[in-house]
Amino acid sequence: MDRRLEKGKATRDTLIQTARSLFGEHGYDGTSIEQILQASGVARGALYHHFSSKEELFDAVLDREVATIADAAATAARAASDPVASLKAGCATWLRHALDPAVQRIALLDSPAVVGWTRWREIDEQHTLGRLRANIKRIADDGIVPADQVDVLTNMVLAAVAEAALVIARDDDPDAALEIGLQALDTLLTRVFAAQPAVDQKR
Repeated sequence: MDRRLEKGKATRDTLIQTARSLFGEHGYDGTSIEQILQASGVARGALYHHFSSKEELFDAVLDREVATIADAAATAARAASDPVASLKAGCATWLRHALDPAVQRIALLDSPAVVGWTRWREIDEQHTLGRLRANIKRIADDGIVPADQVDVLTNMVLAAVAEAALVIARDDDPDAALEIGLQALDTLLTRVFAAQPAVDQKR
């Protein structure tokens, strides 16, 4: 039984990896089940054992892609010296991933139409929002922003990073757009989360 489970997991991983490559290169509409079967070497019955449709397979690819980006952002964030630097490092890592054409196609351009906004947001919340909220809560714990604004600020930062990533993905010169995007992101986060000078109580 263990061997069967391992084989099933390996087949599922192969399908996701193959679909990721094809969706990333050709887009959702430009990729067929036949192409996935041919490229993966997986039988049709085995594919439908794991995924009921191409949309469900795309959902699995998207989920893994967002998780991978979130893990990379978390690793960068942990290496930073303080909560604000941590936030900047994690968000900048996300933007840098937007240079990858496969990330652009899967995580930014095709996903809203394929899985819908609600599911797209669910995946973001599962992999990204919680970590981002924890980071901003640490900033609030340092007294830089009010604690009751943490949830709203979390959603605002996530939206800002997603929009910046879309700008990079759609630009004719993504490399130049990334540099501008990173500078704009640093400006935004610095303005919002910079430590405020202590108020002179004698005034």
